[in-house]
This record gives sequence, structure tokens and C-alpha cells, in this order.
Amino acid sequence: MNLLEQLKKVTTVVADTGDFESMKEFKPQDTTTNPSLILAATEDSKYDSLIHDAVKYAKEHGGSKAEQLTICMDKLSVNFGREILKIVPGRVSTEVDARLSFDTAATIAKARTLIRLYDEVGIPKEKVLIKIASTWEGIEAAKVLEQEGVHCNLTLLFSMSQAIACADAGVTLISPFVGRIYDWYKKDRGVEDIPVEEDPGVASVTDIFTYFKKFGYKTEIMGASFRKAEQIIELAGCDLLTISPKLLKELESREGKLERKLRPEDVKDADIEKLMLDEKSFRWMLNEDAMGTEKLSEGIRKFSADIVKLEKKVMAFL
Repeated sequence: MNLLEQLKKVTTVVADTGDFESMKEFKPQDTTTNPSLILAATEDSKYDSLIHDAVKYAKEHGGSKAEQLTICMDKLSVNFGREILKIVPGRVSTEVDARLSFDTAATIAKARTLIRLYDEVGIPKEKVLIKIASTWEGIEAAKVLEQEGVHCNLTLLFSMSQAIACADAGVTLISPFVGRIYDWYKKDRGVEDIPVEEDPGVASVTDIFTYFKKFGYKTEIMGASFRKAEQIIELAGCDLLTISPKLLKELESREGKLERKLRPEDVKDADIEKLMLDEKSFRWMLNEDAMGTEKLSEGIRKFSADIVKLEKKVMAFL
């Protein structure tokens, strides 16, 4: 078997793409999208029908242009999710507007809207993960949504403080960003590369895996944002890994034996202390982590910028 086939035996493989053809090719269990991926996908005219359908829906259900734009953006996300679920057997992650990252009530309201739109096209909430930035406000929103039976994927996660708060809130899944952590430390150290055995991004997911399995948390861990195949190989055995088509193709083309690196039974006796975080301790712990603080803010800004670009594109149709 190639490395991808072996990986699928120990880890749930998720496609990190908005491109349907890539999903058909690599047959992942789940798929995760974000504003950047959807923006990239809409550059291809083959997705125009999804935009036109969202525009038609918005014009039928909205009043002002601003209201129509909001409805259209939500419907477009759901349209992509619906098409994705025709291909993948598992779940699709659909992201809440990153500009709501510091507004708990608005995040909850947006998530409920997305779930309602999915329900309108016959997709049950069990097939959807609502993707929310791992701010304190986002985690609090996820806590409420999970209690309502709406499953959440907490994204833009770079630190242990975020991971612990998510697990304590009972979220379904977290997405630690391996590659972006790696990027930050590469720049900070002024180096061209960091060997995988010293990679802070890989270490971050390994530490979170150890903590969650040691203390029996049900929250799933999905390593994300990979820069090279070696990072993925080093995290074989993680609950889920979301991987770009380029790296999926590389893993599929490589032969050899894949060693499982992460096993729940191996961390039961880990010498670590359980932390109890309230809002003050969460904010302080995150503040003390320069990388985590910077990458969370940067990630929200980048996703927000891509939402604005996508809105401009959609406005041309309204």
C-alpha cells in the first residue's frame, strides 16, 4: 500500500479543499472548507451555478442589497457543503463569518442560520460541523451550540490554552494549525526549515493529543495546515488530519511503511497536570504565547479579507 492508504487505516483523512474533483479523486471521509478555499473555487466557472442559485435564493428572501448579500453568502456556503456531501460519506465543515469571531451571540445566530439552510435542502445537522475561530467568544458560542446538538469545529487553534478551553466546552472537534505554527517559528528563528522531529507545529498536536487522551476528553483532534508530507507522517494516528490535494497526491505516490506515531494507550501514564481555565486564565495563557496570539489574530484577518473579496464577487451577481 502507498502511504495514503496506510494513513487511512489509522487516521480519518479529510480533504482540505473546495474543489469537488479533488474530493472524487482522493475519496476522503470528511471535507473542511474555509472562505479562502471557497473564494479560490469560485474562480472556476464550473461553480457559477452554485453562485446563481444562492443569488436567486437571496433575492427571494432578502430586502435590501445588504440583507441579500448576507443571505447569499450563507446560502453559497451551504450550496458548497451540499455538493460536497454528495461526494464524501462523512461530514462537511462550514465556517461562520470570521468577522464575528469576538461576538458570541452573533456567532450562535449565524450557526443556527447555517443549520436551518442545510435543513431546508434535506441535510441533517449531524452531517455538518460549524467552523468557528478559537477565541474565547467563539468557544463560548460553541459550548451553547453543542448543547443544542449542533456540532462544532474550532479552527485557528495554535495553543494549548485554546485546546483545553475547547475540550472543557465539549466541542466536537478542534483544528490545530501545524503549518502556520511551523511558519511562525521558521521566521522567528530565521531558518529555511525545521526538521520534523523538532517541528513546533507537530509538537503542538502531539501535546494536545497526549493531554486529551490522558484525561479522557471526547473532543477529536484534526491536525491542519500542513506544509510538507513529513509533518503528516509524524502525526499518523491522530484522530483526523485535513490535507491539501497536493499533499494527498504526494502521499499517494510514495511507497514504504508508515509507522503509527500517536496511540491513546501510550499516553495514559504521561506526567502532565490537568489545568482548569476560566476566561481570565485563558486570556493570560494565550497572551503569554506570542506565536498563538499573533497567528490567531492574523488568521482572523486573512479569513475576513477573503470574505470581503468573495462578497465583492457575489455583489456583481445581485
